[in-house]
Amino acid sequence: MMKKEGWDRIGDEKEMGVLVDLEKCDGCTGRKDKGTSACVEECPVECISLVEDDASSAPHGREQHAVVNNEECTDCEVCIDVCEKEALSMTEE
Repeated sequence: MMKKEGWDRIGDEKEMGVLVDLEKCDGCTGRKDKGTSACVEECPVECISLVEDDASSAPHGREQHAVVNNEECTDCEVCIDVCEKEALSMTEE
């Protein structure tokens, strides 16, 4: 599986998984404290982490964005359901 431009993920050897659209993900800026997000809080297997961004150059002036470890992900889609920006999606390749 090849990494798509503008998308972020860990675990490319899995056929299914969650992709993070880096143009849409704003790290829950303004809705959550820095260091947490809706997807991180709701993930039942804790496979989502946040990566710090440079707010001066990141889309939406975000300070963080989500990264999904698809090697640990169970494809439950909870993160997709709670993302207000619709920045997470399932992929099947």
